[in-house]
Amino acid sequence: MTAQASTSVVELRQDGDVLLVSVNNPPVNALGAAVRQGLMAAMEQADASAAVKAVVIVGQGKAFIAGADIREFGKPPVQPFLPDVCNRIEACSKPVVAVIHGAALGGGLEIAMSAHYRLALPGAKLGLPEVSLGLVPGAGGTQRAPRLMGVKAATELMLSGQQIGAKAGLAAGLVDKLEEGTDPVAAGLAYARELLAQGAPLRPVSATPGRLADKAAAQAELDALRADTTKKSRGLFSPLKIIDCVQAALDLPFAEGLKFERAQFLACIDSPQRAGLIHAFFAERETAKIPEARAAQPRAFSKIAIIGGGTMGAGITVSALDAGLVVTMIERDAESIARGQANVEKVYNGLIAKGRMSEEAKAAILARYTPSTCYDDIADVDLV
Repeated sequence: MTAQASTSVVELRQDGDVLLVSVNNPPVNALGAAVRQGLMAAMEQADASAAVKAVVIVGQGKAFIAGADIREFGKPPVQPFLPDVCNRIEACSKPVVAVIHGAALGGGLEIAMSAHYRLALPGAKLGLPEVSLGLVPGAGGTQRAPRLMGVKAATELMLSGQQIGAKAGLAAGLVDKLEEGTDPVAAGLAYARELLAQGAPLRPVSATPGRLADKAAAQAELDALRADTTKKSRGLFSPLKIIDCVQAALDLPFAEGLKFERAQFLACIDSPQRAGLIHAFFAERETAKIPEARAAQPRAFSKIAIIGGGTMGAGITVSALDAGLVVTMIERDAESIARGQANVEKVYNGLIAKGRMSEEAKAAILARYTPSTCYDDIADVDLV
């Protein structure tokens, strides 16, 4: 028997004994207030219904959930807050499966980590990129990720802001199973029924130290990451906050770690760095809407000039030559341009010495290279 209900952005459909929860908030299923409310309601329905034996959360369209709705930042907060939604998913009395296809980023990955099981399709992209907005993950990400992945992998994921694919997610412990198909609903329902047939238990990430069990090894990894981050962060606010939150995951009971993480998240929200980075995020997207920019076409060019033949100038010259361009290098006098030419040739001579280039190939490339001390020689170039 199949029953169906929906809100505007979270649709509920019972398929046999599985409650299918579909997030439908185009374009990327961002976690706005209505999505958070819908997910909370879905967990309440799952717990209240004897006919529901398992829950599957999927995203419609091209993404699972690509993160929080950053348009809400700076506005009065609207309940339920994302940490409460994640905790409610984890506390569900029926096994909850998150099916990740496309992006599960930031709050979206925090939702997935709150589920008891995670299934990924080939196109899955997983990440906690909050650092790029001057933030830390604020809905349990800094507490759950280290338990699932270990300190080093989880902290590097958060500090880099980069994404990993489905196979890397499986190897890291973020994902329990890969599915080669392309239909997240079919894959999720099949996996949920497989788990039910096995009598699979609830597996709240908060209930076990997971990969933090060897505290001495975890602490050594975190100490090394703290030292490296202190050198590299150069006054940035959120990277060391991430380190502090992972330290809390090591030192504190889960509920206390969540409180600590939330305090660091709110401190980041109040920082001018966060305000500036989010302004830049929106500003970059607004530039695409300038009418003149839409009408513009890329300008073709084939001849370029490089002013200067030092290490940087020679490197740019080699890159341009390798891209098939005609290059004129300008220096101030005969001695300087001779050095510049030597810097360029040195790169190709090194490739020849390693057997990766022939003399003929070098000669063909350098036929497009002209060293000069005369600016008249670059009167007709396309780019300087």
